[in-house]
Amino acid sequence: MSEKTPEKIKYRILRFLDVTGFTVFDPVVRLAFREEPRKQIESITKFLVVPTLFVALCVGLWWVVAPNHKTKSGEVPTPNIVFSSALINDTFSEREKTKESDFLLSGDARVQALQEVDTLMSELEAELATLKSTLTEQESLYKASLASQIDPIEEKLDALKAENRQARTDRSQSIEALSLEVASGRAPNSELVEAIRKDNELYAAGRQAENVFKDQIEAIRSDKFKPLETARLDVNAVADEIQFLKKRQAFLSDSNRSVKLEQTKDKLAAQDGKLADADDAKAVLKEAKSLVRLENGVERLETQQYASAMTIYLQIKRSLFTVFVGFLMAAAIAIPIGILCGLNKIAMACLTPIISIFKPVSPVVWLLIFQIIVGAFFPDPETHPFFLFFDSIPFINSLGINPALIFSACTVAMCAVWPALVNTALGVSSIDRDHLNVARVLRLGFWDRLTKIIIPSSLPLVFAGLRISLGVGWMVLIAAEALSSSDGLGKFVWDEYQNGSSFSFANIIYACFVVGLIGFLLDRMMIVFQRLVSFDRSESTV
Repeated sequence: MSEKTPEKIKYRILRFLDVTGFTVFDPVVRLAFREEPRKQIESITKFLVVPTLFVALCVGLWWVVAPNHKTKSGEVPTPNIVFSSALINDTFSEREKTKESDFLLSGDARVQALQEVDTLMSELEAELATLKSTLTEQESLYKASLASQIDPIEEKLDALKAENRQARTDRSQSIEALSLEVASGRAPNSELVEAIRKDNELYAAGRQAENVFKDQIEAIRSDKFKPLETARLDVNAVADEIQFLKKRQAFLSDSNRSVKLEQTKDKLAAQDGKLADADDAKAVLKEAKSLVRLENGVERLETQQYASAMTIYLQIKRSLFTVFVGFLMAAAIAIPIGILCGLNKIAMACLTPIISIFKPVSPVVWLLIFQIIVGAFFPDPETHPFFLFFDSIPFINSLGINPALIFSACTVAMCAVWPALVNTALGVSSIDRDHLNVARVLRLGFWDRLTKIIIPSSLPLVFAGLRISLGVGWMVLIAAEALSSSDGLGKFVWDEYQNGSSFSFANIIYACFVVGLIGFLLDRMMIVFQRLVSFDRSESTV
């Protein structure tokens, strides 16, 4: 029994890897259980070590080539800068959570948190003063180093410019004298033309010689002074932390919900007294209206939540929500129509032209169409019952459901519907006819045939189509969000592109990895579903 236990564990792990599509790790598991070690090591070398080395080579080339390629946004970010971008986005998200917590704190917990922030602020301000002093020293050293390198080159450049100006002046005078001789007939025209050509050539050569010195100066200026860069980064990091602590102080004091609520209640109590002291109808009406406004203010503050900024994680949640809404819409349309097409050749013939025409249409076109057509259903999104309903749902209301999200989801659905429809029709039409004949012999009704034979037999191809549809939908979503200004990863990338800084470039590359990783996980998820409903044991494609 004890000998069979390791085998059971091994095959359970192998089965899990097979279902999830990670069969590339099979040799590692088999080697761990000492099954043909030489064969497994050979497989690991071919399919794990070599690809890993290739990826490492690509990253190394990126690291080497990126700093040497200049763009309008600066240097191409290296992998460490992109990783720093990921950390910065994570820090921003954590800070938003902290500010939300500070906003909702009350009582002794709020007072204690405020004291801790004040203490930390004092420490950081002292540290910032020290770092600024260090930065000033490094700037002085950098200026001195820059002057020692650039001054000799600038002296040579100034001398060369003076020499070129004098030579150009001399040549101009010579050309003027020659032009007089040509005008009087004492010299041929060709001699004047040749003199002008030579003057232009010498002028260009002089400019080129000057540019050599200018390039040397520019190279020296663009060469980073590491101690100064480090000092600036240290100052910026501490200054940024101080700025964050100042915002925390605000959310723990004047902008805190409990503080504002307490202040409003005090005003309400005072207003109640003013209403009681009012002695004429006009004053009573005025004070009563003020009292009602304060009561409404108290009610609003009691349920007020922190208005968080759109962090990268909120953008991811919103994009995932949008793509799944569009994907479910596509599946709800594609599967029934696909079954109809698979069962009825006339339906297939009718829909084939429509599929052939609309399948290649760009998602940009669909987005514009949905903005016009679907947008007409929501003339006033702020008061429309559809959006008010979603705003009342606890988890979904934080995503900010708006018309832009609906446009993006409809675009995803329209582009994702075709692969699922075609694969469903193919799966249904390729069912073994013997199964359908048995259903007729048993006199099964349409519903029984559909649920017991047609759908189960076509599920592998249906899920293969859904897998393709989800991948297409995820790709389409990023472009749709960017163009519709719908909050999500697409808008995040577009906003960073519009910003145009070097750090924004790093954020775009970071978003590229995030989009790719999420797409990979979604694909793995669909592979799991596909493998669970498959009757064969063929390996899943990458």
